[in-house]
Amino acid sequence: MSNPADNKSLAELLKQMALANQSSEPAAVPEKKLEDYKFWKTQPVPNFNEQVSKEGPIENKTVKDIPLEPYPLLDLFEWADDLDLTRDDHRDEVFQLLYENYVEDADSTFRFKYTTEFLDWALKPPGYKKEWHVGVRVKATGRLIGFIAGTPCDLKVREQLVKSVEINFICVHKKLRSKRLAPILIKEVTRRVNLQGIFQDLYTAGVVLPSPVSVCRYNHRPLNWSKLYDIGFSYLPENATKTQMIAKYTLTKEGKLNGLRRAELKDFDQIFALLQKFQERYELVQDFTRDELKHWLFGNVDLQDKVKVIHTFVIEDEAEPGKITDFFSFYLLPFSILDNEEHSELGCAYLFYYATDCDENQAALKRRLTDLIGEALIIAKSLGVDVFNCVSCQDNNLFLQDLKFGQGDGILNYYLFNYKAKAINGGLDSQQKVDYDTVSKVGVVML
Repeated sequence: MSNPADNKSLAELLKQMALANQSSEPAAVPEKKLEDYKFWKTQPVPNFNEQVSKEGPIENKTVKDIPLEPYPLLDLFEWADDLDLTRDDHRDEVFQLLYENYVEDADSTFRFKYTTEFLDWALKPPGYKKEWHVGVRVKATGRLIGFIAGTPCDLKVREQLVKSVEINFICVHKKLRSKRLAPILIKEVTRRVNLQGIFQDLYTAGVVLPSPVSVCRYNHRPLNWSKLYDIGFSYLPENATKTQMIAKYTLTKEGKLNGLRRAELKDFDQIFALLQKFQERYELVQDFTRDELKHWLFGNVDLQDKVKVIHTFVIEDEAEPGKITDFFSFYLLPFSILDNEEHSELGCAYLFYYATDCDENQAALKRRLTDLIGEALIIAKSLGVDVFNCVSCQDNNLFLQDLKFGQGDGILNYYLFNYKAKAINGGLDSQQKVDYDTVSKVGVVML
């Protein structure tokens, strides 16, 4: 979830994703107290530096405690109770709102380029509820000017199962952000989720709020350095030439792993088992149902490869045909590049879930993951991707250096709403830099 006080600008997002990170200093953490946050001090969230002796809910409520009526809005606005993302026209409304207002830099140079396929994948997983897609309209015109989404996301926090939702895509029209609609959107989606007997949420933000359960850092691997340089997304280091930078990030056209192929539905049982076992190493994971994982890793199987959002690949054991030993996945969400005569789109890939049966030791795992994600980079490049992104969750720290990922400026904070938990290692050192000698205990990947 982006900053609930207002929508995060792309200038901040590009800082988080920046390939041109020339700073060696850690991101500054504001010295604030819970009381300094007008909205969050009223919510069931942990205080900064709170010593958690017992993990669990902060407030214990029941459905009977939840109001049945929506929160009141200013007279100019009304809740979009008709919003239905199975309708093309309503999905187009959400697309337009997000495209024009969700993330944009001050110069209006870049915008997220959402597609129908992406919104279907991100907002309509198994078990989603129409009423958790919360919109606000202008009464006089019916125009959609606010949106927030909740999607099912049951968690395992260490050994504790936590029924939860993921809150994401909070967006308010840029001209109406003084109306304090974002906090109302958060409270309203929370109310609607609570009415289903769910009282915990998972969300992320680039800003520091009360109070992160874990902190990860963005990392980026240029696949098309020349284009990134042309659009001002990357920079030319001192004492380096463009030719040297292009050569540095050039990939081979073919990988080294035998048995690599696109995943098929017949592989799902083995993929599901692989991920369940692999995620036992983490302290914060999504507790997937079979249908949920099938959706997140395969999406709409009827789509052609060129318009797929999620791309999943497996390694089939050549010595034992049919046996799947590894899988990896990544999803695509490009940027539109505005007012550029040469380039109209920035192709971006984001590492998603992966697993392997290689569990001999960390050195062997490092070699295996480096080979696997190296294959992902080659495939992403063939799909027109210009930059491949990931954060320091899962076991990503093991391959970042060998695969020439650059450490970004941006921090991603993980939050649990109405739940206290002891801090979970996000793969960073005490200065919030990537610690390449350790691995994260965060196994959940957020969109």
